Amino acid sequence: MTNPSRNPRDLRANEMTIVEAARALRARELTVRELWDACAAAAHAKNPELNAFLEIFEADDSAIAAAQERIDANDPSLLCGIPLAIKDNILIEGKTASAASKMLENYRATYDATAISKLKSAGALFIGRTNMDEFAMGSSTEHSAFGPTRNPHDLSRVPGGSSGGSAAAVAAHLCIAALGSDTGGSIRQPAALTGITGLKPTYGAVSRSGLIAMGSSLDQIGPLAKSAADARLLYEVMRGIDVLDSTTIPDGLYPARSARENLRIGVPRHLFEEGVDADVLAAFDAALAALVRAGHTLVDVALPASAHALAAYYVIMPAEVSANLARLDGIRYGRAAREKTLLDDYVASRTEGFGEETRRRILLGTFVLSSGYIDAYYRKADASRALLRREYETAFETCDVIAFPTTPSPAFAFGEKSDPVSMYLEDIFTVTANLTGMPALSVPMGRILRESAEQGTVSLPVGLHFTAPHQAENVLFAAGSAVEKALSA
Repeated sequence: MTNPSRNPRDLRANEMTIVEAARALRARELTVRELWDACAAAAHAKNPELNAFLEIFEADDSAIAAAQERIDANDPSLLCGIPLAIKDNILIEGKTASAASKMLENYRATYDATAISKLKSAGALFIGRTNMDEFAMGSSTEHSAFGPTRNPHDLSRVPGGSSGGSAAAVAAHLCIAALGSDTGGSIRQPAALTGITGLKPTYGAVSRSGLIAMGSSLDQIGPLAKSAADARLLYEVMRGIDVLDSTTIPDGLYPARSARENLRIGVPRHLFEEGVDADVLAAFDAALAALVRAGHTLVDVALPASAHALAAYYVIMPAEVSANLARLDGIRYGRAAREKTLLDDYVASRTEGFGEETRRRILLGTFVLSSGYIDAYYRKADASRALLRREYETAFETCDVIAFPTTPSPAFAFGEKSDPVSMYLEDIFTVTANLTGMPALSVPMGRILRESAEQGTVSLPVGLHFTAPHQAENVLFAAGSAVEKALSA
């Protein structure tokens, strides 16, 4: 649902939502070229300070003209002519896809990711590839080989990660919407820290073909957008079975869930007893109170195993990282350094090609998979996924969605989380959806005040996080729209 206080006629074209831009295009108030030019101008003007884009693409005149022709012919696709930003680990044929790493700095994609193919078929346009934590490993976009992205709300703070470039591009209106990837919260966490909406779909709902893998049992492509309605439009186009990805799932694999008019919202308050900033928790309570006033119901739920989800995630994810990045050795694929011996070639290629955080996770993953430790760590962590899943399924017998703050704090300053463990704790409320495969959505729930090194007192966005049962994205979109409506009332 679009915020009713927004009048599209008062907005610059690049500030519109997908729904608003599609209406303006069909009302002949705007052309595809004008929409593209507005986004491109904003991107070129603001990117030097934000570093949201690693590359801003030149206008594709034929694609713009084709989109305009489709709109003039009353094409029903609301994504037709909409400029989107794409995370740098999602392949677009003929474009560089480096995963923000020196290892793939010169890799040019030879085919489209399935999600990109579907968006092209819908008439969407691509304005550039966005910055990210290297190989999607991080929660701040500080770990890009090409410099950090800055938060549009305060340039001294991070935008979150690993999809921080996509989130910053949407929040700063450098595009209409964007794609990211989510392995442990990498769409939802930056969405919360930049004040936009982000969806992690059900595992297997969107094809991973053409996504540079980090954790294959955890990764999902999803949208970052300015509203729940926009996120739904992107999701509906990208979802579906793909013969190129055997993990994609058919419709109806899980029991259907209807979106009630008055939602039952589960709240596991025992998980918020420590570690959440007081003002973030106050904003969370205020958002829930607004939902109650709108007719929705709060239900207390218990998720005791969820307290251990972060530990399980940081065993499973590095193990999959170690396996997935083994091919990038300078011999088969990736940056190739040549030294005196073959072993030196391997060492130099991976040392020069990978950044510190990527090397850390490869080493950790190799350790937990090693003889003598795989049973003690990896297999126990993997077994915990079934326990978490059963725990959530039990909770969903009494509620439609489960609500958390998306993050325990607002956007933090650069360098503030230099200790890796403190950085990993940023994912405490988001990783469970990836471990269980359930869909999750973050929507803005308000703002809180912090002191800024550059701007004095700043107002920073925070997010409200919903998790729903498998293939219940429709319930998530209903919950997101309910929050938008309740907070704008």
